This record gives sequence, C-alpha cells and structure tokens, in this order.
Amino acid sequence: MGAIRDEILALRFSGITRIAIEGLDDPDVIPLWFGESDIVTPSFISDAAKQALDEGMTFYNYARGHMPLREALRRYHQRIYNIDLDPDRITVPGSTMLSVLSAGQCLLDKGDECLMVTPCWPNITTVVETIGAKPVEVRLQENATGWSLDLAELKAAITPKTKAIYINSPSNPTGWVATMAELQAVLDIAREHGLGIIADEVYHRNLYDGRPAAPSFVEIASHDDPVFILNGFSKAWAMTGWRLGWMITPPSLAEAMAVLSECNNTGATSFTQYGGVAALDQGEEFIASFIERCRTNRQTVMEVLGDHPKLSMREPEGSFYAFPQIAPEAISGFSDGLAFARAARDRKQVGIAPGYTFGKGNERHVRMCFAIEPSRFRDAVSHIRDLLDGV
Repeated sequence: MGAIRDEILALRFSGITRIAIEGLDDPDVIPLWFGESDIVTPSFISDAAKQALDEGMTFYNYARGHMPLREALRRYHQRIYNIDLDPDRITVPGSTMLSVLSAGQCLLDKGDECLMVTPCWPNITTVVETIGAKPVEVRLQENATGWSLDLAELKAAITPKTKAIYINSPSNPTGWVATMAELQAVLDIAREHGLGIIADEVYHRNLYDGRPAAPSFVEIASHDDPVFILNGFSKAWAMTGWRLGWMITPPSLAEAMAVLSECNNTGATSFTQYGGVAALDQGEEFIASFIERCRTNRQTVMEVLGDHPKLSMREPEGSFYAFPQIAPEAISGFSDGLAFARAARDRKQVGIAPGYTFGKGNERHVRMCFAIEPSRFRDAVSHIRDLLDGV
C-alpha cells in the first residue's frame, strides 16, 4: 500500500457515521443524528426538476452552473442581502461539500495550517486533512449566555504556516450566530495576515430572532478578498438528497472555478438545477413554515432537557441543533459521549451524534437535530430524559 497517501490511509468514519451505520435500517430508531428534517422536498421544487427532465435537460452544462440558476442566485442575493452580485462570482459545482473541497484546493497546500472555528462538522476537518494541511482548532467559548468567538485567541493561533480561516455561522452544532461586527473582525484579521476565509453559511436562513438571514461575508468582502462563501439548498429548502450548493468567490477566479468544477464533478446535475431555481424564486413560504417547526422543537428541547440537572445546554440562536454537555456524574455510567450516544440508540431508539466528532473539548457533548416532525421529536427528547434518569 506504499503508493497510497498517508492522509487517505488514515481516514476513519466520523462519530456521526460510527453511530448511525448500525441503526440506519432500524425503523424504530428516531433519527436525530443527521442534519436534515423528515420533510420531503416541496412539490413545487420537485415539479420544476421533473419538468426540466421531461424537457430533455439531461446533457452536459457549463461547469459553473446553468445560467438560469446563477441568475436566480443573483436575484436571491439582491432580495435577501441587497447585494448585486457579479455573475462571475457565482459557481454551482454540485454539492456544498464540493464547494468546501474547491475552497480548500484554492487556499491550502500540503503542510499549511487552517484555523478551524470549532465545534464544527467533522467532514470539513477531513477535507483539510486530505489536502495534506493541518487543522488548528480555535474553540468557541461556552458561557452562561451562550457561545462566543474569542477574536484574540483566533489571532494568537496564527503562525507563518497559517493560510486560511474556516468559520461556520450559523453554527453546526452549537447554533452560534456571528454578528456583523465579528465577521468584520475576522475579515480584518485575514486581511492583516494575508489569509483566505472559508465561510460556511449553509444555515443562513435558519434563524429564530425574526431576521430573514444571518449576517454574511457577502455584505462586507470586497471583490479581491480571497473569501469563499459557501452555501446550499439542503438546509433551508429540505433538499439534502439533491446535492446542490453554490459558492461565491472573487471574480478573478471565474475561469479557475469552472476548471475545478470540471475536474471535481463535471458540474452540477443538469435537471436538478431547475429545482434550485424554483426553490429560490418560490420558496419563502416554505422557509417560514420550516423555521416555525424548528422553533417549536427548539422550545421543546429546552422545556424537556434545558434545566435537567445532568445537562448543561445553551439555547441555539440558529441552525437546528441542540448541543448539550452531559454532567460528569451522568457520563460516568457510559464512559463518554460516544457511549451515551450508543446507549440512546440501543436502549431508547434515538439516534444522536457524539460530541467528540465536532472537535476537541466536546467529549461530553452530544448533538441532536431538531428539524423533524414535532410530536416525534418530543418523543425522542423524552426518551433521552429517561436515559439520563435511569428509567
């Protein structure tokens, strides 16, 4: 196996997959482990893709995305952020994960370092590692009022090998939402040190304070800043299986992004892109109803588990996850969060994700997705409460 790169040989399942793989086929398990709802993609989106399929949209297309979808994304950003995007900044390479890979390929080389604002989704860290770069974690601070980013700590972590900063807001798994002032401070740090930014904004519509969208780097980054703003259709429009996302990059990279897209995926699937157009142009009513479902479930998890003596949990500002920390006396019976997650799956038929997989310092945390049908979600968190109580 000497021909295989060490980074590939070292790959292992994330904690999410490690737990889920043994329960995926069990219909009795309530799945809170993945970041998706149980809502089938709305019919107005599926119908648009079906129509495109029926009309023969089955051929190769421009690797940066069909023009109708890129124009819809331009309209969307004008409506949501009051930004008139240069079309040369918009690329639809396929899934949002392909955007992560493309951004990493642009900014990182073997031996480089990437600052990772954690806790974060483990696949992002894996992308950095497979490129051959080193992820350097800067953990959000957890306090009585929620989560916060220590900008001084972020700046102190920069070394001569640092080439990029990864930041996810709204955050998976904490629900932290960066303020515009925090985004500006991160951008200022990046400019000062000549760093790129990988901004994961896939939960930008999943907020609970009435704002239509979270603050975004698209509002402050200049055309020549090496900022890669990643987004997608999975979370806001219930399109996880469609593998359709977009990225906003400097316009000078228009040709390079087309070539990278050709190499990585040959471009997004043709007919699915017309479902994306429908989502952007007609999806506001669905987004509002989905946010209300998640708001109900957020209230449920805080009611059922928020004041449990064996848990410490902050109410999430955004995304759709609860990320409680289990008290040492409760975790001792299970050894760690992974063992607790296994017990939840095997004894209570609830699938949750172990916290260790989201970075260092999260070994006693677990993540629960609260995007599923509300009565089913209440049953799930009640089962978790029973597990904590020894019932």
